[in-house]
Amino acid sequence: MSATHLGHVHQFVPGNGTDDIVLLMLHGTGGDEHDLIPLARALRPGAAVLSPRGNVLENGMPRFFRRLAEGVLDLDDLARRTDELTLFIGRAAEQYGIDSAKLVAVGFSNGANIAASVLLRHPGALQRAVLLSPMLPFEPETNPALTGTGVFIGAGRRDAIIPIAQAERLGELLKASGADVTLFEHDGGHTITNDELTAVRTWLSR
Repeated sequence: MSATHLGHVHQFVPGNGTDDIVLLMLHGTGGDEHDLIPLARALRPGAAVLSPRGNVLENGMPRFFRRLAEGVLDLDDLARRTDELTLFIGRAAEQYGIDSAKLVAVGFSNGANIAASVLLRHPGALQRAVLLSPMLPFEPETNPALTGTGVFIGAGRRDAIIPIAQAERLGELLKASGADVTLFEHDGGHTITNDELTAVRTWLSR
């Protein structure tokens, strides 16, 4: 099912009944609501999938929030878009009968950054998140209450777009906020490696 209501153009694909989790797939710059469906299927073939498209365009490419330059985020827009996505998650859960405890966000790059922002701004909106090639989107004034939240962070040591120190700092902040953080570092760049996929599958099955 593809839909334009609830605040985001999105696609919802019901599960096949063998898996009770729902994967919230958040694409990177230039992706759309279809982009990460194959990744969702590779991670959990039987899971339901909720996949929104970012509402911002950058040179015609969808994103979840604006940036001022490479690596320089528009923090005001980030705050607005984070609130917007959080509202979408709640509305979609009601629309499709999703148990929020079974929802797992999986974001790559820009999608990982908006998911991280939801964790920091709206603790409790996501109970589990997989952040692939993320950065710390902003430094919160106070640490959010994230006890009971599980987070997987995957990052490449050769990432020329987001230095791995950014992912490590994000992990440190989330841990300090009470989250259960798994940091997986690989020798690749700004991409998703096979070893990383295996590690995410294992983490999801816990």
